[in-house]
Amino acid sequence: MNVTDKVRAPDVPQHNELGKPESQKNKTPTKPFSAGWLVAVLLLLSVIPLTFGAIRLTELAGGTEITSANARFFAAPLPVVLHIVSASVYAVLGAFQFATGFRRRRPGWHRAAGRLLVLCGLIVGLSGLWMTLFYPRPDGTGELLYALRLLFGSAMVVSMLLGFTTIRRGDVIRHRAWMIRGYAIGLGAGTQVLTLLAGELIIGPPSELSEALLMGAGWVINLAVAEWAIRKQLRGFS
Repeated sequence: MNVTDKVRAPDVPQHNELGKPESQKNKTPTKPFSAGWLVAVLLLLSVIPLTFGAIRLTELAGGTEITSANARFFAAPLPVVLHIVSASVYAVLGAFQFATGFRRRRPGWHRAAGRLLVLCGLIVGLSGLWMTLFYPRPDGTGELLYALRLLFGSAMVVSMLLGFTTIRRGDVIRHRAWMIRGYAIGLGAGTQVLTLLAGELIIGPPSELSEALLMGAGWVINLAVAEWAIRKQLRGFS
Protein backbone atom coordinates (compact mmCIF):
# COMPACT_ATOMS: atom_id res chain seq x y z
CA MET A 1 0.00 0.00 0.00
CA ASN A 2 3.04 2.28 -0.04
CA VAL A 3 1.79 4.02 -3.19
CA THR A 4 1.54 7.81 -3.50
CA ASP A 5 -0.54 9.72 -5.99
CA LYS A 6 1.77 12.71 -5.95
CA VAL A 7 5.09 13.79 -4.47
CA ARG A 8 4.47 15.64 -1.23
CA ALA A 9 6.48 18.57 0.01
CA PRO A 10 9.06 17.49 2.58
CA ASP A 11 7.71 19.84 5.26
CA VAL A 12 4.22 18.29 5.23
CA PRO A 13 3.93 15.71 8.04
CA GLN A 14 2.54 12.31 7.06
CA HIS A 15 0.75 9.88 9.36
CA ASN A 16 0.48 6.14 9.49
CA GLU A 17 -2.55 4.04 10.42
CA LEU A 18 -1.99 4.83 14.10
CA GLY A 19 -2.10 8.56 13.42
CA LYS A 20 1.63 8.97 14.18
CA PRO A 21 4.05 10.90 11.96
CA GLU A 22 6.04 8.80 9.51
CA SER A 23 9.66 9.42 8.69
CA GLN A 24 10.16 11.18 5.37
CA LYS A 25 12.86 8.71 4.39
CA ASN A 26 10.14 6.09 3.97
CA LYS A 27 8.50 7.95 1.09
CA THR A 28 9.03 6.54 -2.38
CA PRO A 29 7.49 8.80 -5.05
CA THR A 30 5.68 7.11 -7.90
CA LYS A 31 3.97 8.23 -11.07
CA PRO A 32 1.04 10.66 -10.64
CA PHE A 33 -2.42 9.13 -10.39
CA SER A 34 -1.01 5.59 -10.04
CA ALA A 35 -3.06 5.06 -6.89
CA GLY A 36 -6.20 6.21 -8.67
CA TRP A 37 -5.60 3.74 -11.46
CA LEU A 38 -5.05 0.94 -8.95
CA VAL A 39 -8.35 1.70 -7.21
CA ALA A 40 -10.13 1.73 -10.58
CA VAL A 41 -8.64 -1.64 -11.59
CA LEU A 42 -9.62 -3.23 -8.27
CA LEU A 43 -13.17 -1.91 -8.55
CA LEU A 44 -13.40 -3.13 -12.14
CA LEU A 45 -12.21 -6.57 -11.06
CA SER A 46 -15.04 -6.64 -8.50
CA VAL A 47 -17.84 -5.76 -10.91
CA ILE A 48 -18.74 -9.24 -12.22
CA PRO A 49 -18.78 -11.12 -8.88
CA LEU A 50 -20.69 -8.27 -7.24
CA THR A 51 -23.20 -8.34 -10.08
CA PHE A 52 -23.75 -12.07 -9.66
CA GLY A 53 -24.07 -11.53 -5.92
CA ALA A 54 -26.75 -8.90 -6.47
CA ILE A 55 -28.62 -11.27 -8.78
CA ARG A 56 -28.48 -13.99 -6.13
CA LEU A 57 -29.88 -11.64 -3.48
CA THR A 58 -32.66 -10.62 -5.86
CA GLU A 59 -33.54 -14.26 -6.43
CA LEU A 60 -33.72 -14.93 -2.70
CA ALA A 61 -35.83 -11.85 -2.07
CA GLY A 62 -38.10 -12.30 -5.07
CA GLY A 63 -39.05 -15.93 -4.58
CA THR A 64 -37.60 -17.21 -7.84
CA GLU A 65 -38.15 -20.82 -8.85
CA ILE A 66 -36.25 -23.27 -6.68
CA THR A 67 -34.02 -25.60 -8.67
CA SER A 68 -31.35 -28.15 -7.85
CA ALA A 69 -28.74 -25.45 -8.49
CA ASN A 70 -30.10 -22.94 -5.94
CA ALA A 71 -32.04 -25.09 -3.47
CA ARG A 72 -29.23 -24.99 -0.91
CA PHE A 73 -29.43 -21.19 -0.75
CA PHE A 74 -33.18 -21.20 -0.12
CA ALA A 75 -32.81 -23.90 2.52
CA ALA A 76 -30.30 -21.80 4.50
CA PRO A 77 -30.17 -18.23 3.09
CA LEU A 78 -28.38 -16.46 5.96
CA PRO A 79 -24.80 -17.62 5.18
CA VAL A 80 -24.99 -16.67 1.50
CA VAL A 81 -26.64 -13.32 2.27
CA LEU A 82 -23.94 -12.51 4.83
CA HIS A 83 -21.26 -13.63 2.38
CA ILE A 84 -22.54 -11.47 -0.50
CA VAL A 85 -23.20 -8.33 1.54
CA SER A 86 -19.90 -8.46 3.43
CA ALA A 87 -17.95 -9.31 0.25
CA SER A 88 -19.49 -6.30 -1.53
CA VAL A 89 -18.48 -3.91 1.25
CA TYR A 90 -15.07 -5.55 1.53
CA ALA A 91 -14.29 -5.35 -2.20
CA VAL A 92 -15.39 -1.72 -2.67
CA LEU A 93 -14.18 -0.22 0.60
CA GLY A 94 -10.95 -2.21 0.49
CA ALA A 95 -10.05 -0.79 -2.93
CA PHE A 96 -10.03 2.75 -1.53
CA GLN A 97 -7.54 1.76 1.16
CA PHE A 98 -4.99 1.71 -1.67
CA ALA A 99 -5.60 5.41 -2.36
CA THR A 100 -2.58 6.46 -0.32
CA GLY A 101 -3.01 10.20 -0.69
CA PHE A 102 -6.58 10.08 0.61
CA ARG A 103 -5.57 7.64 3.33
CA ARG A 104 -2.81 9.92 4.60
CA ARG A 105 -4.97 13.04 4.53
CA ARG A 106 -7.73 11.29 6.51
CA PRO A 107 -6.08 8.83 8.91
CA GLY A 108 -9.22 8.71 11.05
CA TRP A 109 -11.27 7.53 8.07
CA HIS A 110 -8.63 4.94 7.27
CA ARG A 111 -8.69 3.50 10.79
CA ALA A 112 -12.51 3.39 10.92
CA ALA A 113 -12.69 1.79 7.48
CA GLY A 114 -9.98 -0.67 8.48
CA ARG A 115 -12.00 -1.90 11.46
CA LEU A 116 -15.02 -2.45 9.23
CA LEU A 117 -12.85 -4.23 6.66
CA VAL A 118 -11.50 -6.65 9.26
CA LEU A 119 -15.06 -7.46 10.35
CA CYS A 120 -16.28 -7.87 6.76
CA GLY A 121 -13.23 -9.93 5.83
CA LEU A 122 -13.83 -12.30 8.73
CA ILE A 123 -17.50 -12.67 7.75
CA VAL A 124 -16.53 -13.34 4.12
CA GLY A 125 -14.02 -16.01 5.12
CA LEU A 126 -16.11 -17.68 7.82
CA SER A 127 -19.34 -17.69 5.78
CA GLY A 128 -17.43 -19.10 2.82
CA LEU A 129 -16.05 -21.88 5.01
CA TRP A 130 -19.53 -22.59 6.41
CA MET A 131 -21.02 -22.86 2.93
CA THR A 132 -18.20 -25.15 1.80
CA LEU A 133 -18.58 -27.44 4.80
CA PHE A 134 -22.35 -27.55 5.23
CA TYR A 135 -24.06 -26.73 1.94
CA PRO A 136 -24.61 -29.72 -0.35
CA ARG A 137 -21.87 -29.73 -2.97
CA PRO A 138 -22.96 -28.47 -6.40
CA ASP A 139 -22.61 -30.89 -9.29
CA GLY A 140 -19.07 -30.90 -10.65
CA THR A 141 -17.42 -29.85 -7.40
CA GLY A 142 -14.67 -32.35 -6.77
CA GLU A 143 -12.32 -32.96 -3.86
CA LEU A 144 -9.64 -30.58 -5.16
CA LEU A 145 -11.93 -27.55 -5.43
CA TYR A 146 -13.42 -28.43 -2.04
CA ALA A 147 -9.93 -28.49 -0.51
CA LEU A 148 -8.91 -25.23 -2.23
CA ARG A 149 -11.97 -23.43 -0.87
CA LEU A 150 -11.17 -24.61 2.64
CA LEU A 151 -7.51 -23.65 2.24
CA PHE A 152 -8.01 -20.14 0.92
CA GLY A 153 -11.04 -19.45 3.12
CA SER A 154 -8.96 -20.34 6.17
CA ALA A 155 -6.04 -18.27 4.86
CA MET A 156 -8.30 -15.24 4.54
CA VAL A 157 -9.54 -15.58 8.11
CA VAL A 158 -5.96 -15.92 9.38
CA SER A 159 -4.87 -12.88 7.36
CA MET A 160 -7.64 -10.76 8.87
CA LEU A 161 -6.78 -11.85 12.40
CA LEU A 162 -3.07 -11.18 11.90
CA GLY A 163 -3.81 -7.84 10.25
CA PHE A 164 -5.79 -6.84 13.34
CA THR A 165 -3.33 -8.12 15.95
CA THR A 166 -0.27 -6.58 14.25
CA ILE A 167 -1.78 -3.09 14.08
CA ARG A 168 -2.80 -3.41 17.72
CA ARG A 169 0.91 -3.92 18.46
CA GLY A 170 1.80 -0.90 16.32
CA ASP A 171 3.47 -2.98 13.60
CA VAL A 172 2.27 -1.01 10.56
CA ILE A 173 4.42 -2.81 7.99
CA ARG A 174 3.20 -6.32 8.87
CA HIS A 175 -0.34 -5.01 9.26
CA ARG A 176 -0.30 -3.72 5.70
CA ALA A 177 1.18 -6.98 4.43
CA TRP A 178 -1.50 -9.16 6.02
CA MET A 179 -4.31 -6.85 4.95
CA ILE A 180 -3.02 -6.91 1.36
CA ARG A 181 -2.91 -10.72 1.44
CA GLY A 182 -6.43 -10.91 2.84
CA TYR A 183 -7.75 -8.52 0.21
CA ALA A 184 -6.03 -10.51 -2.55
CA ILE A 185 -7.77 -13.70 -1.41
CA GLY A 186 -11.12 -11.93 -1.06
CA LEU A 187 -10.84 -10.57 -4.59
CA GLY A 188 -10.16 -14.05 -5.94
CA ALA A 189 -13.70 -14.35 -7.33
CA GLY A 190 -12.99 -11.49 -9.73
CA THR A 191 -9.78 -13.03 -11.05
CA GLN A 192 -11.45 -16.44 -11.30
CA VAL A 193 -13.90 -15.00 -13.83
CA LEU A 194 -10.89 -14.18 -16.02
CA THR A 195 -9.07 -17.49 -15.49
CA LEU A 196 -12.20 -19.53 -16.21
CA LEU A 197 -12.93 -17.46 -19.31
CA ALA A 198 -9.35 -17.84 -20.54
CA GLY A 199 -9.44 -21.57 -19.86
CA GLU A 200 -12.68 -22.03 -21.78
CA LEU A 201 -11.32 -20.07 -24.75
CA ILE A 202 -8.12 -22.14 -24.81
CA ILE A 203 -9.21 -25.66 -23.87
CA GLY A 204 -12.99 -25.54 -24.15
CA PRO A 205 -15.57 -26.26 -21.43
CA PRO A 206 -13.69 -27.14 -18.23
CA SER A 207 -13.69 -30.56 -16.65
CA GLU A 208 -14.01 -31.02 -12.90
CA LEU A 209 -10.21 -31.00 -12.56
CA SER A 210 -9.51 -28.10 -14.91
CA GLU A 211 -12.18 -25.96 -13.28
CA ALA A 212 -10.60 -26.52 -9.88
CA LEU A 213 -7.15 -25.68 -11.27
CA LEU A 214 -8.42 -22.53 -13.01
CA MET A 215 -10.17 -21.33 -9.87
CA GLY A 216 -7.11 -22.09 -7.80
CA ALA A 217 -5.06 -20.10 -10.33
CA GLY A 218 -7.23 -17.05 -9.59
CA TRP A 219 -6.24 -17.11 -5.93
CA VAL A 220 -2.60 -17.87 -6.70
CA ILE A 221 -2.32 -15.01 -9.21
CA ASN A 222 -3.79 -12.55 -6.71
CA LEU A 223 -1.46 -13.69 -3.95
CA ALA A 224 1.56 -13.50 -6.27
CA VAL A 225 0.68 -9.89 -7.12
CA ALA A 226 0.11 -9.19 -3.41
CA GLU A 227 3.54 -10.56 -2.48
CA TRP A 228 5.14 -8.46 -5.21
CA ALA A 229 3.42 -5.34 -3.82
CA ILE A 230 4.51 -6.22 -0.29
CA ARG A 231 8.15 -6.68 -1.37
CA LYS A 232 8.01 -3.37 -3.20
CA GLN A 233 6.65 -1.72 -0.07
CA LEU A 234 9.42 -3.20 2.06
CA ARG A 235 12.06 -1.87 -0.33
CA GLY A 236 10.54 1.57 0.16
CA PHE A 237 11.09 1.27 3.92
CA SER A 238 14.70 0.09 3.59
